[in-house]
Amino acid sequence: MSDVTRARNGRPVRHGRQAVVGLAALLVAAAVADAVVGSTAQGKGGAVLLAVAAAVLSAAVGFHVWWTRRHGHAPPTSDTGARPSLPAERQAGPAVGGEAGEAAAGAMAGATVLWRMRTTVKDEPGSLAALCTALAAHRVDILSLQTHPLAEGTVDEFLLRAPEGLSATEISRSVSDAGGSETWIERGDAHDLVDAPTRVLGLATRTALDAAELPLALRQLLGRCTIRSLPATAPGSGRVQEGAPVEGALEGTVMRLRAPEGGTITVERPYLPFTPTEFARARALVELDTRLGPRIPRSQDVLTLPEGNDITVRRADAGDLRAAKAMHDRCSARTLSMRYHGPVGDADRYLKHLLSPRFGRTLAAQTTSGRLVGLGHLLWDGDETEIALLVEDDWQRRGIGSELLRRLVAMAGDAGCGNVYVVTQSSNTGMVAAMRALGLPLDYQVEEGTLVITARLDAVTAHRAEGAEGLRKGR
Repeated sequence: MSDVTRARNGRPVRHGRQAVVGLAALLVAAAVADAVVGSTAQGKGGAVLLAVAAAVLSAAVGFHVWWTRRHGHAPPTSDTGARPSLPAERQAGPAVGGEAGEAAAGAMAGATVLWRMRTTVKDEPGSLAALCTALAAHRVDILSLQTHPLAEGTVDEFLLRAPEGLSATEISRSVSDAGGSETWIERGDAHDLVDAPTRVLGLATRTALDAAELPLALRQLLGRCTIRSLPATAPGSGRVQEGAPVEGALEGTVMRLRAPEGGTITVERPYLPFTPTEFARARALVELDTRLGPRIPRSQDVLTLPEGNDITVRRADAGDLRAAKAMHDRCSARTLSMRYHGPVGDADRYLKHLLSPRFGRTLAAQTTSGRLVGLGHLLWDGDETEIALLVEDDWQRRGIGSELLRRLVAMAGDAGCGNVYVVTQSSNTGMVAAMRALGLPLDYQVEEGTLVITARLDAVTAHRAEGAEGLRKGR
């Protein structure tokens, strides 16, 4: 049998040579010991000879240990071809397991980035395999894949992890060479790491708990898109507006869904056509919302004002319409004009629309006696978000408006909104001060006495994304 056998880790281990050397050392030690024992029995300097024997035996054992470590566990001096050679720092470093090991390996291989990509391929055997082979040639890892069948061909949606130095253009060119067409690609983030079934179930749960979540759930389900809710009758005029078909309609980059209250929800995504699969998912989410009916979370908080009065802050809906109209009656014409930017007589006509959870979220401030003294609206305005406040005259300058504003901005941040804006008059110093107190980057636009203040929430959203990525990695 050869004196070289293969260990499980691929390194050659020379068992035969090691055994011969160890046996020789032990035989020498045994011979010395035998001589010492014989001399001692004859009385010739027994103590000295015993000491010499002990030293020889110790040296033999030490030599045996050194030889074993030197030739039994050291890596071979030349590559055996069993596996690639490792860098010196990896050979000497401690073993790393689990996700930490993957992270270390990824760091050594170079930084990577996430990409979301969608491409259309022919519906025939081998088309997907050709795409995967092309991506693998660029060291691109496919983290997830969804297929959207079409009448002709299939739309494949990928989540990719690619080397940082690989550009979107290079990836698209490689996919095109492999048979992909109408390829779309953009940078991904940590939220994309959640698989599609889990994400859809989470969105359905949020929608089930709060009717105001439906537009946000649709936006997260379908990506960057503009969502508009059109009521069955025009606000203020009562004129019936054209609605969507019962089953909805899909027209390329636009889908129209029948809203639960009879109006229309229009979703538009100009940069990427919707697939029948996406349309079916969106319609199922709207149907769930319809079956559950109007609903809002019933939580409430008690706010103590500086003078000691307690104010309850809670979610409001159409059930608060009568109380809201009564508050309108107690407000001055100037207060209503600064809020609605138009004829004061039209203010009541918009309340039903504003209080509907289909078009946003509303917070109400009420006294311990149940009297409504403030309203704050977070309104979904297409792909933008507006905040509007109204506080009864006798309760202004007490911190109610600032508290409502702070909570609405936090809601917008939790919903993933990039910014929020308020529209007021340039003379409304209270609103300006409240916006500045948020401590967020602000943009101001003044036009003929109308002031639009936009607060950018990108930093807040980025911080949440970093926190989600940290939790995913176990930091």
